[in-house]
Amino acid sequence: MRSVMVQIPNTPTSADVARLAGVSRATVSYVLNNTSAVRISEPTRRRVREAARELGYVPHAAARSLRAGHSRMVLMPAPAIPVGPLYSGFLNELQGELGRLDYTVVQYGAVGLQGDEAARAWAELRPVAVLVPGAGLGPQGVGVLKRSGARAVVTLGPGRVDGAHALLMDHDAVGECAGAHLHARGRRRIGVVVPEESGLEVYSRPRLAGVRRALRGTDAAVTGLPLAYTEESASQLAARWGELDLDAVFAYNDEYAMLLMRALQDAGVRIPEDVAVIGADDLMLGRLLRPRLSTVHIELPSGRDLAELVDRAVRDPGAEPEVHKVLGASVVQREST
Repeated sequence: MRSVMVQIPNTPTSADVARLAGVSRATVSYVLNNTSAVRISEPTRRRVREAARELGYVPHAAARSLRAGHSRMVLMPAPAIPVGPLYSGFLNELQGELGRLDYTVVQYGAVGLQGDEAARAWAELRPVAVLVPGAGLGPQGVGVLKRSGARAVVTLGPGRVDGAHALLMDHDAVGECAGAHLHARGRRRIGVVVPEESGLEVYSRPRLAGVRRALRGTDAAVTGLPLAYTEESASQLAARWGELDLDAVFAYNDEYAMLLMRALQDAGVRIPEDVAVIGADDLMLGRLLRPRLSTVHIELPSGRDLAELVDRAVRDPGAEPEVHKVLGASVVQREST
C-alpha cells in the first residue's frame, strides 16, 4: 500500500505575528487585546494587525480569559417574543458598540427555558455580562449568573430586579401619549388593540393602562380589542366594527395599525373620517400609507450608552446597580388622525 505524506499547516501563534511585525509578543498582546494602559504608536498597531491578518492569527479566547480573570463574552438571550424593526435596530447598534469596546456578543436562543431556569443555562457559558430583555428573570437567577462569573447583569423591561442593573421602559407613557392625542382630536369612543401573541402582554397591558390613565375623568370610553397578527383576525374585527361603535383606535404599534387599517378600509370604514388610527414606533412604512399613519415616536436608549454601562459594570462589579428610565414617547401627527 502506497503511503502519502500530508503536511498539516501549523496554527499561527502570537510569536509568529511578533516575528513578522518586528515587535515583542507583549506588544502583539497589547494591540490585539485593545489594551489602553500601554501607549503604542498607531503605525505599530497597524503593523501588528496586518501581520495577524496575513498569518490568519486569531487570539485564543479561553487563554485570554484566563489571563484577564474573566471572558469578554456578553450574552444576549434571544427575545422569546416577536420584536419589530425598532427593537431590532437598537440591538444591532448595541452589538456594534460592544464590539467597539472589545466584547464578543453572543445571542442565545433557548426555546422553552424561562426565568431562573434560563439563567442556569446562560451561566454554563460563563459570560462576563448578560443583557436580559423583557421580564421573567428574578433575584435567584441574578445570583446564579454572578456566582458563575458574570460581572454585570442588565435587564431591559418594565421593572427592576434586585442585584441587576436596570433600564426601565415605561410603556404606560406610550399609551398615555396616544390616548391624550386621540382625545384632543375630539375622539371619545376609543379602542385599544391588545395583541393575542404570547409574550406581548408585558408591553400591551401597560399601553392599555396608559390610555385609560390619559382619559380618566373625561367623557371618553376605552375598549380593549384582542387582535392576532393575521389578516383573518383583522378582517373579523373590521366586520363587526359597526356594532363596536368606536371613533378611534390606538393599534398597539405601527405593524398592527397597518394590518387593521387595511382591513377597515376593505370593509368600507373611512380613515380618519369614521375612525382615527394611531400606532407606535414611527416606522418608515407608516409614512408610505394612504392616509399616512399617525404614531407615537419611541426614543430608545442609545447603543453606546448601554454598552458603556456594561463596560463600567464589568470594570467595577461591586458597584451599586444603576437604574435608568430610558423610554421617551411623543406623538407624530399625520393624516390618519
